[in-house]
Parts: sequence; structure tokens; C-alpha cells
Amino acid sequence: MSPRVSREAPPRLDVETDVLVIGAGACGLVAALKARDAGAEAIVVERDASPTGSTSMSSGFVPAPATRFQRAIGVADDTPERFAADIMAKSKGKSEPALARLAAKTIGPALEWLSRAHGLEWLVLDDFLYPGHSRHRMHAVPEKTGEALLARLIAAAEAADIPIVTEARATTLFANEGNRIEAVEVTRPDGASEIIGCGALVLACNGFGGNRELVAKFIPEIADGLYYGHEGNEGDAVLWGEQIGAELRHLSGYQGHGSLAHPHGILISWALMMEGGFQVNTQGQRFSNEHGGYSEQAVNVLAQPGGIAWNVYDDRLHRFAQGFPDYCDALDVGAIREGESVAGLAAVIGLPADALAETFAEVARCQRGETADPFGRDFTGKPALAAPFYAVKVTGALFHTQGGLMINDDARVLDTEGHAFANLHAGGGAACGVSGPEVSGYLSGNGLLTAIAFGYLAGSSAAARKAP
Repeated sequence: MSPRVSREAPPRLDVETDVLVIGAGACGLVAALKARDAGAEAIVVERDASPTGSTSMSSGFVPAPATRFQRAIGVADDTPERFAADIMAKSKGKSEPALARLAAKTIGPALEWLSRAHGLEWLVLDDFLYPGHSRHRMHAVPEKTGEALLARLIAAAEAADIPIVTEARATTLFANEGNRIEAVEVTRPDGASEIIGCGALVLACNGFGGNRELVAKFIPEIADGLYYGHEGNEGDAVLWGEQIGAELRHLSGYQGHGSLAHPHGILISWALMMEGGFQVNTQGQRFSNEHGGYSEQAVNVLAQPGGIAWNVYDDRLHRFAQGFPDYCDALDVGAIREGESVAGLAAVIGLPADALAETFAEVARCQRGETADPFGRDFTGKPALAAPFYAVKVTGALFHTQGGLMINDDARVLDTEGHAFANLHAGGGAACGVSGPEVSGYLSGNGLLTAIAFGYLAGSSAAARKAP
């Protein structure tokens, strides 16, 4: 059933709650926890049999400035203003400035609150600096995976007695003449339905990466690329927004990734590139500045013959990468290939030996400072690659969309005239993000940044508006 908005009064109310949240990912669970802490009753509805979604498929890394977790590792000079400037620099000034500032100032307090009130442990990754970030500010739970982050949020919701109703797809919003959301109808797999009355509604159902029609319409450059996201991200929030008269912005923005192991579908950390590795196409040649960013690299990789590239690196980086669970998974399934020499590596991965040798030689010259990289990358700050060498075949992919419903400072959705809806909120992929309208605007961690920061704001605001 297509998502729809009904202007009729709900025919009945099977259940009522102060705050109803659609989507049990990071955004939805944070919103429900914040609403519950503010004294409101909250219910989360989730279309799947168990919550998974984009959060569990992500790296689980959350950028945040000025936290005590940063200070614990000696990062004492990061600020929301510095972080917002990094966000704007990555998008070349095309992000919504108000949203960038809002996310940057909110995310630190949100992570501190999750730790203090709900026991989430955070550590700051300082083994390398993520592309576009001027300080070490990437936070993760100890397991360093999105799956573990989601599990901890689910446990926190269960401890707070927040019902998470699974196998319940929200299909209809009931909105009165004043655009107040009065109830939501959810449909079960067997066709049965329930209508839940709500004082406030939070849309935390992510973006539209799983809707090929919407992707082709708004992001044609990646329409033929692999989608590495949750298939349930079908654009429900966007479709509801269009019907209710919400402002939609930056629908052409998205996070791509140029390093998805092929055909295994395992994310290979971009840390390999940042620490000295490089990418070649099937002709054994480099084709871009790998330090430009992993999001826009998706387009660069897909432009190569067959939409394929090889990540090439050495034993130092191979050992370093084993600190990332996804890389260990790729190693276990045989995605990582090894060669004792450049010629040996070329033979193992089926690339022209002479071309690959020349690429290695050119990278070495750049690393020694003897010549400038034609793509503009600075190789001089990292050690030269040394045998044995490693490689993994990768492709480019769409991870998740970044455009959506425009929100104000308390995460309430705005209409096309800039007025806030009375009790409709959005966060994460359902809301307009902070990456701007292009793939190159995505700064590492922007997805979970807006999921948690805007979910935090939405939960607090929804609790305050729980009654008409």
C-alpha cells in the first residue's frame, strides 16, 4: 500500500500514545528515549520483524565536537563552530547553514546524554583522521559497528519500557484541516490494520534509497548503481511530505561509497586510502584523487570499465585494517588478495603487470616528493608501500539519500511557506540532511550525525507537544 495522507477523521483509535515514532533505527530510538525522559509516553512502530535498517548496516561512527570523550584522548580544542565549518567546507557551502549549525551544536550533548542517562559507552577513533574532519571527533561504541550501536539503543529502549511494535508498516497519516497529525494507521503482514492516536508524530523512517523510481527521478547519476542500504527505505516520509505540503530540499543529495567489496557486498574502510593505499581500474591505472572523499568516489568508480576498481595497499595497511570488523569479514570470505610483489599481485588479480608496475612507480615518486600527483593528492605524509601487497575488488554504491523534509530548530517539519507543522517532526534520513545537494557534500558520519542529533531534538519537542 502506498503511503497516503487522509483528511478524514480516523474511524477509530485502537491505541493512543503521547508520541508515536515511525522507524526503529538510531533516529527513532533516540527520539523515543528523549521523549520518554521528558515524561511522555512513546511507542515506536517498525515495518520489519526486527529492527535493522540503515543504522545496523552503517559503520556506527558518529562525529561530535567538544565531548568529554574527545577530551579523554587529548582533543580539547574542537568546537561546534569548527565542526559546522568542516560540514560547510565539504559541501562547498551548499549545505543548509542553519541545519549544519543545529546538528553540530546538538550532537555532542546528545551523545553525552545517551552515555549519562542510558549507559551507552563511547570511544573516539584517533588512529586516522576521517576525510574532511579537522579534528579527531568520530565516536563509536566499543564494538565499532552499526549493528552494535543499534543493539545498545534497543536495549536502552527496552530498559525504559518503550514498546517497539514490529511488523507494523505505517501506511496512512490522518491529518486534520490544521495539518495536525491525529493518528497513524499501521498495516500488518496479514493485511490487518491498527490505528494509533498520537499527540505528536516523529518520522524516523529514513530516505528513499530503496525506491528505484524516486532515485531515478531525483538522483539519476546513481540510478544504475548498486544500492547498499535497507530495502525498506522507500521514501515514505518524502511521499507523505509531498501530500501534506511540506518543504522538501536537497533530494539530489546522497551518500555514496567507492569501496564496497564486489561481489561480496562488504564495506572496506576508506582508512586504507587515507593511510597510503590507492585505487586502480581494470587497466591498472589510477583515475582520481582518493582523498577527495569516499562518497563522491562512488561515481568515480562506477565510471571505470565495468564499474569496478581495486583497492591496492601493503602489509602495514593490511594489518591496520584488521582493526575494523568489516575488513575481517572480507578477509574471512576470501575477498582480500595477496601478492609477494607487484608482478605477483597483478597476476593474482588479473591486471596488466606493466601498467600496475608503472602506477606503483608513479605513486612512489609522488610519495618521495619527486613529482606532483596529476590528480592533486599529497602522498608525502605516509610511508612508502612495501611488499607484500594486497588488493580487494570494489564497486561504487548508493548508501542512503540525504535530502528530505525541511525542519526547524526543534525538528518540526516546515511547510512550503516556512511555517512549522503543529506536531509533525522528522530526523535522520527522513529530514533534509547537512550534505547539500551533491554526492561530494557528504562528510564522513553525516548520516548518523543527523539521525541522533535530530532524533534528540524531535523527541524533546514531540514530548512538549504531546497534547493538542
